[in-house]
Amino acid sequence: MLARHQDPIVAIATAPGRGAVGIVRVSARAPLEALIHALCGQALKPRHAHYLPLRAADGTVLDHGLALHFPAPHSYTGEQVLELQAHGGPVLLQLLLARCLEALPGARLAEPGEFTQRAFLNGKLDLAQAEAVADLIDASTETAARSAARALDGALSTEVNALRDALIHLRMFVEATLDFPEEEDVEFVEQENVLGQLGGLQQRLAQILARTRQGALLRDGLQVVLAGQPNVGKSSLLNALAGAELAIVTPIPGTTRDRVSEQIQIEGVPLHIVDTAGLREASDEVERIGVARSWESIARADVVLFLHDLTRLHEPEYQREDERIRAQLAAHDDAAHLEARLLHVYNKADAAAAPAGGLSLSAKSGAGLDALRRELLQRAGWQSVPEGLFIARERHVRALRATLEHVQQAEAQVRLPALDLVAEELRLAHEALSAITGQFTADDLLGEIFGRFCIGK
Repeated sequence: MLARHQDPIVAIATAPGRGAVGIVRVSARAPLEALIHALCGQALKPRHAHYLPLRAADGTVLDHGLALHFPAPHSYTGEQVLELQAHGGPVLLQLLLARCLEALPGARLAEPGEFTQRAFLNGKLDLAQAEAVADLIDASTETAARSAARALDGALSTEVNALRDALIHLRMFVEATLDFPEEEDVEFVEQENVLGQLGGLQQRLAQILARTRQGALLRDGLQVVLAGQPNVGKSSLLNALAGAELAIVTPIPGTTRDRVSEQIQIEGVPLHIVDTAGLREASDEVERIGVARSWESIARADVVLFLHDLTRLHEPEYQREDERIRAQLAAHDDAAHLEARLLHVYNKADAAAAPAGGLSLSAKSGAGLDALRRELLQRAGWQSVPEGLFIARERHVRALRATLEHVQQAEAQVRLPALDLVAEELRLAHEALSAITGQFTADDLLGEIFGRFCIGK
């Protein structure tokens, strides 16, 4: 993708299907006057909407619509951009697309995310802002959309750049001391001063890392799997949480044969709830496949909600099955990780008393559901919506963790003291932090990031 970023590109910028309005977008380094004249038959005033006929090669009118010309560098991509807004019929938009490709020498269809990638390459957006464009489009909750808008506006980038400037300032003094130890006009880096700056950096990094984890949760959500024996109320609980009859509920054990999933939101945090087949020794091939898929979902879950039937806890056979499932869960994970992911919930609290300390509810009446929602948010690490929260990605979290680790290592080397190793750790911290906004980013990572965008954006 990066090798061809100088070609003129064309794409339909609206979603597939019929609509009231459809947009065809063009971006090119070279002037677009010839294309504009071929399509519109007149010059366009920059950044003004012109209502006019859009013409085919033989002069016939394809449609009447709006044409807007954004000269470089005052455009989304930083290049010459033409946008054609016509009626949103798929055939008509394909005709306009073909006309642009025909009338603009060297033009080709844009790849996914290529318009935004050009905005990044031309300095209109940094990488964190470019990612926020896709996150704003894909946002599944109002909170996520508002947070993505803040990231697009530069909230994350501003904080990262402030940290980067502090790192550069510290690197300047450390490396100057290493390079010119005999020069009187170079300020000597006092050990306590360096330790103070490193301590301040660690505190600021920890604060932004906590907020970034929250932002990543807003974007990615929480994977919650409902597990347990057949007929303990997993499908009823899914329906209760979703507020809709999504899963079939019957008294017959093994009704759910495959995964049923639904996305809900709690305080703006998306939760992906998966109802699975009951965990038992299956009696037929179809159910065996369903149980195998249940274990696959459990392995990927952030939270495994192990559901128990309060009305059957006293039954020896039920107890044996519960112990067997617990043993299987432990075999799929180490004890510490399992403890963090496993949440025991006792259903049918309207018919029997729950054991002390257990989280009980009634999927039928809805009692206890609010407590379950709060517990799920707590397991996710959600602490309500901080002021000015920005959406983030796991990539950002990993980069900030790496930065913090290098700063901590730098502090350890100062105490030795070993300024050459301090300088190296600060350099690595600088690179890790700058990867968030794209100053130090490999081309293959850019291809992966922008390849996930929709075509035309």
